[in-house]
Amino acid sequence: MTQITASATINAPAEKVYGILADYREGHPRILPTPYFQGLQVEQGGVGAGTVIRFQMKVMGSTRQFRAAITEPEPGKVLVETDLDTGGVTTFTVVEQGTQARVTITTELKGRGGLLGKLEGFMTRMLLQPIYTQELVLLASVAEQRNPNIVG
Repeated sequence: MTQITASATINAPAEKVYGILADYREGHPRILPTPYFQGLQVEQGGVGAGTVIRFQMKVMGSTRQFRAAITEPEPGKVLVETDLDTGGVTTFTVVEQGTQARVTITTELKGRGGLLGKLEGFMTRMLLQPIYTQELVLLASVAEQRNPNIVG
């Protein structure tokens, strides 16, 4: 099993941050780094549990299609995307810290065993870690209502 994790503290209320993550029609698409994520479509629902999404992810010149179901084991705190083809799970955890929110993105992927599996896991971590870091920067910019393209 391969696990990829990225965390950040966001200077916005946890409720607002979670609302952006759970809104797959307006909020969540705004935090997906391009060109990696392409074409997020809502097939069912749109906000939180019961939502089904489809999207493409382009990494190293290859584009893959994904379809995921959304659940909320702890509404307002934990949002889970489960890939309907591979069973991979991405969890967004939002913890209130006063007027800020601590957000952690964790993906768990099933992989092969042995040396090849370890190499595959290492490469996956190397590819996804910076993408998740960018996603957290975009989430902060949306939640804090900043423009991430302006430095300073």
